[in-house]
Amino acid sequence: MSESAAVPVAVCQFAPTASRADNRERIAGLTADAAARGAKLIVFPEYSSYFVDPMDQSLVANAEDLDGEFVAMLTALAADYAVVIVAGLAERASDDRRVRNAVVAVRGDGVLAVYRKQHLYDAFGQAESDWVEPGAVGEASTFEVGGLRFGLMTCYDLRFPEVARSLVDAEADALVVPAEWVRGPLKEHHWTTLLAARAIENTVYVVAADHPTPIGVGHSQIIDPQGVVLAGVGTEQGIAVATVERSAIDRVRAVNPSLRVRRYAVVPREA
Repeated sequence: MSESAAVPVAVCQFAPTASRADNRERIAGLTADAAARGAKLIVFPEYSSYFVDPMDQSLVANAEDLDGEFVAMLTALAADYAVVIVAGLAERASDDRRVRNAVVAVRGDGVLAVYRKQHLYDAFGQAESDWVEPGAVGEASTFEVGGLRFGLMTCYDLRFPEVARSLVDAEADALVVPAEWVRGPLKEHHWTTLLAARAIENTVYVVAADHPTPIGVGHSQIIDPQGVVLAGVGTEQGIAVATVERSAIDRVRAVNPSLRVRRYAVVPREA
């Protein structure tokens, strides 16, 4: 990969609803805005295709296949604006009771990578596993843009450093984190702290897109390999843009070779 590789990235913070058509319209508008600001990778939150709070059986009724209208729309937008788009969706599962909490990365010529959430949000009084089928462990979902490699994870996965480390072991230069980080006591603090921690401990960029308040905490961010926030959004809907650069990763790793000197590996296990 080129030492001069640099990719402008955008995080788009918006609130998906129970209207799939409205969600697609909002994504189209935000994509146009982000592309106009120079972004070549545009990241949307978890459950961008369809979202209700609390979760209910309507998730299953509104789930789509990867060849459905949501991914087709993303692919068409990516072609129109010559960008790569990452977004979360409710994907049809292997049974008729649940969905898959999936994230796709698409280019104008099709899907580049798919990630299905491994750690379901059964915490803080929530039970995502009532409605969601967990993804398989052990496979890193990555894709390339402009000579840099990006790895996919989502939301609650952020609390498990092994997920991020497995992506870095697959040579990811940046972690892409679509999320619906549910608001609550100290949750904003956890979100921003963990985003920075994953960047610092892995000497990579972190590109995170959340839902705004009142359900999410907002604070979508692009963070450099030293944990510095390069660009971010507050608690309302909006877009932040910054550039991911190979040279910055190399500079940090030259003085902080933590990946090279570590003495433990990540070993997947089934729940």
